[in-house]
Amino acid sequence: MTSLQDAKISDLYDLTHTRAGDFLSRYAYPWEALGGIKEYILSCGSLLAEEGFTEISPQVYVHKTAKIAPTAYLVAPCIIGAGTEVRHCAFIRGSALVGENCVVGNSVELKNVILFDNVQVPHFNYVGDSILGYRAHLGAGAVTSNVKSDKSLVEVRFESERIKTGLKKFGAMVGDFVEVGCNSVLNPGTVIGRNTNIYPLSSVRGFVPANSIYKRANDIVVKTENK
Repeated sequence: MTSLQDAKISDLYDLTHTRAGDFLSRYAYPWEALGGIKEYILSCGSLLAEEGFTEISPQVYVHKTAKIAPTAYLVAPCIIGAGTEVRHCAFIRGSALVGENCVVGNSVELKNVILFDNVQVPHFNYVGDSILGYRAHLGAGAVTSNVKSDKSLVEVRFESERIKTGLKKFGAMVGDFVEVGCNSVLNPGTVIGRNTNIYPLSSVRGFVPANSIYKRANDIVVKTENK
């Protein structure tokens, strides 16, 4: 049986794999941090020049080893970490902290997000009001849906339990090593535990436990080998 205790930051993420570790450690649950991402990025600005970052436009900080396609569009504030590749026509709408050695691919859109190190969102992904953990990967066309169709406040579902977040915009909290299959939709308030695989074409809602394989709603099996 799952509960709110399974969705804590300490259960989902290794905070040594993100610049935002100290920031996230202030909170018990990751969605509590969504409202402070912009301010956190702005607070980092004065320190980044010493770490090899260039302010390519006001409040847009790119590490000297990152590769930014000339057709990519970066809106302030954002940070693009060392070794990261931002590809053709990527649209970073602001309030985006992208870690080291990430891939932000063709026509990908990011908004109010934290991407831990080594995250890959390489093909036609939308990631908004979300946090993706270390080595998380979204298959082609997989997206986070961050607003409910009726515009009501987002809740997190744990079996029969529902947790009110007070947020109108809340995409997905994706744990370390999660693999999301192509063309899947992570509905508002989705939380996925570490080392879990989501089948392609899935519509995911609520909490998916760590170390599992999500085939469809009510068909989730435990992995035999865990990271």
